[in-house]
Amino acid sequence: MFRGIRIPALTVFAKTLLMGQSLLFMGVQTCTLLAAEKKAVPVFKDGEAQVVREFSDPAYWIRHDLWVETEFDSDGDDSLDRMHVSVTRPRQTETDGLRLPVVYVTSPYFAGTGVNSEEYFWDPRQQLGAEPNPRKAFPPIQRRGMRPIISKSHEAEWIPRGYVVVHSSSPGTGLSQGCPTIGGDNESLAPKAVVDWLCGRAKGFTLPQGGERVFADWSTGKVGMTGTSFNGTLCLSAATTGVDGLEAIIPIAPNTSYYHYYRSNGLIRHPGGYVGEDIDYLYDYVHSGPEARRDHCNCEVRDKEMLGNFDRVTGDYNDFWAGRDYIHDLGPVKAAVLMAHAFNDWNVVPEHSVRIYDALKGKGIPLQAFFHQGGHGGPPPMKQMNRWFTRYLHGIENGVENDPKSWVVREGQPQDRPTSYPEYPHPNAKPVNLYTIAGAPEVGKLVFQQQSGQQSETVIDNYSFSGDSLAQAHWTEHRCLYVTPKLSESIHLSGTPKIKLRVASDQPAVNLSVWVVSLPWNSRRDAKITDNIITRGWADPQNHKSIRESEPLTPGKFYDLEFDLQPDDQVIPKGQQIGLMVFSSDKDFTLHPDPGTQLIIDPNATQITLPVLGGIDSAKKAFAQ
Repeated sequence: MFRGIRIPALTVFAKTLLMGQSLLFMGVQTCTLLAAEKKAVPVFKDGEAQVVREFSDPAYWIRHDLWVETEFDSDGDDSLDRMHVSVTRPRQTETDGLRLPVVYVTSPYFAGTGVNSEEYFWDPRQQLGAEPNPRKAFPPIQRRGMRPIISKSHEAEWIPRGYVVVHSSSPGTGLSQGCPTIGGDNESLAPKAVVDWLCGRAKGFTLPQGGERVFADWSTGKVGMTGTSFNGTLCLSAATTGVDGLEAIIPIAPNTSYYHYYRSNGLIRHPGGYVGEDIDYLYDYVHSGPEARRDHCNCEVRDKEMLGNFDRVTGDYNDFWAGRDYIHDLGPVKAAVLMAHAFNDWNVVPEHSVRIYDALKGKGIPLQAFFHQGGHGGPPPMKQMNRWFTRYLHGIENGVENDPKSWVVREGQPQDRPTSYPEYPHPNAKPVNLYTIAGAPEVGKLVFQQQSGQQSETVIDNYSFSGDSLAQAHWTEHRCLYVTPKLSESIHLSGTPKIKLRVASDQPAVNLSVWVVSLPWNSRRDAKITDNIITRGWADPQNHKSIRESEPLTPGKFYDLEFDLQPDDQVIPKGQQIGLMVFSSDKDFTLHPDPGTQLIIDPNATQITLPVLGGIDSAKKAFAQ
């Protein structure tokens, strides 16, 4: 409409109008630019990293893989082993130069495993102290997975909260070089190398041999590790190296000692559900690594180191097992540790976490424990893990170090609603001694006063009877059972029960199994009773002096034994009875020798010590008739 009119002839009003439109246009441009320049960053609320929308779409995640060079050569090819590593990170780490902390998970399972079949286990049907029949090794594992993805675990939980998620395959598994050693030093040094690479100290390459350098310039140098079972073990093993940059770990149901996994107080014992498994089987089960060095690894690791030292005849502890027990390697640990375990985990029994938790007390590192009443696995609630990583990886001062030290999911409660306690075991738990009054083949009693003058009782070994059936039997020669009166009020146990026994046998060797049970037996899970089995324990009487040295028993001679049962934290409800059951072969855990061996028990010298909140006063009230 201004056609033919020159700008200088415009009125002041028109000039002002045009200037306003121009300024408005410039303002829109400025707002658009400001909006475009706003970058996505981690967000925190109430001390927890929040889900950020811009980080949450997997379609915009960047994935790549590489090989990290370690400081060892475990496969004997005269070159340092390289670990296969995959990275998944928000695109902003590429487009915006955003640097983020890392949640790192490593495992021997990611690339596939062997056949989980008893066909390849050791045959448990053998005489005690005899040489076992050879075990059948299963065929080579066919690697699974496609580059660049090793695993997608933990991505959905942590990437949207402002983390990079990194995975790696353990030595001798997947595309990682080296040999699996099942607890050897290389399985600690491998994740250490990955942490070093994330912190700019180790070399990463695009190829397993040669290749171009890869740098983790998107990492803040703050790393946390987590994982369940073997993966949880590797969190702890990495922390024992004291590597800088590993700020926090959350091991879930970790195996912290392979002796405690495959043996118990000198006894050859199998993990629950895997009767006949031993450490050499686990080696075969995970050995999915490059075929080129498989024969070398099998010869040097499985055949020489394991079969030559694991001692499946006596079950004694030795240097081979000591080298695979992380209790001896805790000195360098400086990462914040949140342990997690279940009190009814009969695969990786609860002592694995409790023994490490106890050993780390007083070391000056942040330390908490989460326990629940279920079986193998089970992480802490996301809120608890999030607070842990937010504090130690993002550096947000949320006060998590001042939270209660112990968290226990109470009976019948959901997993994400644990009850907090000042410590584990509960500081108010005191030892209460209970003694036995003979009653075999029926049921004896547990009382507060030690008895004398009782005749010995005999258990006839027969592995074909399960512990469950023996605990429910009213009359049997295959166990001794001693029970308290019915509880007049509930009783809270917290800690590690201990057993003292005086036993003999009519043979040079005999299995010894101990259960503490809640009776009457319930065929289904009850809201008030999580499990009828309160705790268990096993021992070889031949190791009555030392777990390093066994000696054949003199038939008929009594020996004194004292050992810990598995840790627990359980409330036994009113109306139940606590029972101590002593028997020989445990069908689901021990070897299966010919039935008939006699295990002889002196009830005058048998004592169970229970950790009871409130000590003897609470116990007497609960057992009052």
